[in-house]
Amino acid sequence: MSTSETSQFPEHNNTNWRLKPGYLSQGGSEFESIHILLGRFLADRHSPSPLNNKSLLADNSLFNWGIGKPLEKVIDSQETFEYLMSNPQLFRNAITIIEPWEHVGHNPHGEDVRASINVAYLVQKIADCDSILFPLWSSGLFNLDQLIPVISSGLAIVMEGGDPSVRNPDSFAGSNCSHREMVKLTEQILLARTPTSAPALFICLGHQLAAQAHISLIRQAVEAVLGLDALTSDPNGKALRILKRTCEKIQAVGSSLTVKKKNGRIVADNWEHPEFAVAENEAKELGDRQLQHYQSPDHENSGIPEPLILAHEVTADEHEGVIDTSIEYERELNIAMFHSDEVNEEAILFANWAYRLIHDALIPYRHIVANSPLSWLIKLPDAIEILCSTAENGEVVTECSATCINYKDFESKEVRRSFTCQFHPELLSDLRVVGLRQPPSYGELKVDDGARLFARLLYAGMQE
Repeated sequence: MSTSETSQFPEHNNTNWRLKPGYLSQGGSEFESIHILLGRFLADRHSPSPLNNKSLLADNSLFNWGIGKPLEKVIDSQETFEYLMSNPQLFRNAITIIEPWEHVGHNPHGEDVRASINVAYLVQKIADCDSILFPLWSSGLFNLDQLIPVISSGLAIVMEGGDPSVRNPDSFAGSNCSHREMVKLTEQILLARTPTSAPALFICLGHQLAAQAHISLIRQAVEAVLGLDALTSDPNGKALRILKRTCEKIQAVGSSLTVKKKNGRIVADNWEHPEFAVAENEAKELGDRQLQHYQSPDHENSGIPEPLILAHEVTADEHEGVIDTSIEYERELNIAMFHSDEVNEEAILFANWAYRLIHDALIPYRHIVANSPLSWLIKLPDAIEILCSTAENGEVVTECSATCINYKDFESKEVRRSFTCQFHPELLSDLRVVGLRQPPSYGELKVDDGARLFARLLYAGMQE
């Protein structure tokens, strides 16, 4: 580090950031080695770690953020953010972890569960992949025009859970990043998925923020289209006319769609209701739950419009969502749940249907839209699939436990994916964080369903 760098960022000299990615590998870590090691981890449930036996707690006995290696990269100020931007080798060969809140809740031991620590432990232990933390609850939100390109250039974006409720903006009081800012950030992450960008994994509160952002983006798309008088290079107005009819159809369904719980309680009667996307679950889920395949609702019993159900069944047939496939070939999946709110099934079925309509309407006229104020619509997902549910005593508790967000490229027809999950694949069944519990060995992680699923999502996303 030069003298000028030291004087400009004295705190980084003191904390001794590693400027070469990797902690366990002598040769360092890059995309290729990380991807290979993730694949090796997933290949079976018994092979030993190919990495050396150096403890991840050797330089950070508490294994906590900001204390020492390998958790030294905490972006908690504009100065640290600028320093990160000046060292692109760091963020390009690491995952970004976004914390909306200081912890995801309290476990049965009464401990604050800062689940981001477990994310960092998993990827470092399995594949010697570094993590960079953005504790937005503490730092506040950075300039999105700078933040999104940086985090989208890494290996993956993980948006963690947190104690607040997406359905209650006031619950974010006390955080330096408001409810509105978190939704805006989530929208921008959803729009940033390109052939050269990082996949995103939204966990628990992140899963709920993604649902809220889907509805918000669709409403913005409808408003933008219906508020436009003309499109350049659309002399007879055909393209805009078709887009307007599509958005009028979406608006009509969204304005009248009811969200109803199994006990008959109506929580929302239109897409502008604050609980349309996320509502209080019928029962709080805490601890291990077995994932099961999502079953489409029956229109006659649910009252959900049949076109929404059919559109989702087509999406499920067309796309592979990793988690649903994992349920097939991983004996069974038992994953830690830790929530009292849930994403509404109706909202995701609606969002999938609306995205598909918009995508199909854009296909013949994408060259016109690409040169217009509506060009951002091209970045929307084309479909969302609900992948699994959880049940207790044979009764479904959370219908929408995970989703796969699909982006079909207009030109190459290739599909990219991001994922959301209500459960916490990074937590073991005791819901404790590394540093407060004995760090799990590579062998323990090899047989843990959550760790394997987390690794599989990263492995799959990195291939796209």
